[in-house]
Amino acid sequence: MRLFWERGYEATSVNELTEAMGIRPASLYAAFGDKASLFKEVVHAYASTPVGAFVGAALQEEPTAYRAFARILREAAVIFPDPSHPAGCLTISAATNVTPQDAGVAAFLRDLRNANLAVLRERLRTAQRDGELPADADPNALAGYFAAVFQGMSQRARDGADATELTQVAELAMTAWPAPPS
Repeated sequence: MRLFWERGYEATSVNELTEAMGIRPASLYAAFGDKASLFKEVVHAYASTPVGAFVGAALQEEPTAYRAFARILREAAVIFPDPSHPAGCLTISAATNVTPQDAGVAAFLRDLRNANLAVLRERLRTAQRDGELPADADPNALAGYFAAVFQGMSQRARDGADATELTQVAELAMTAWPAPPS
């Protein structure tokens, strides 16, 4: 997981993976079939770690969409630059530099990010139905906006931004939240 997270999918070789796992290439192929299948297993495992699961936890645990989105961005501001693991988000950063022959990996990651976007969109639609968002708010645009901020925060962390800077970004992003109906 760490190698894919640090280097991305394409830049991580099978030799590096087998060395890190303490196995021979034949064992990797016997267990996973290929590098792409191993990568998919890694991404699914990442999603169950505290670093990979905090978005879902916020969406489920917070009573309002505003609080869920604020929590997601605030937690990302602390988690993404945490030196105990590679910076940013694995599913965002691993997608860089995927070659055309690995288009399936790029599609896998794109589909995951789009599924996450759909979850955000649905949470916002629910908030709108419940009167938390004004009727003229656009859940599609809001979901896209917050996904773009989240992805940008991941990249800024990889570029060296610290928790203070990312917290400022999170707080600024939340000022875009539509005013509740009066």
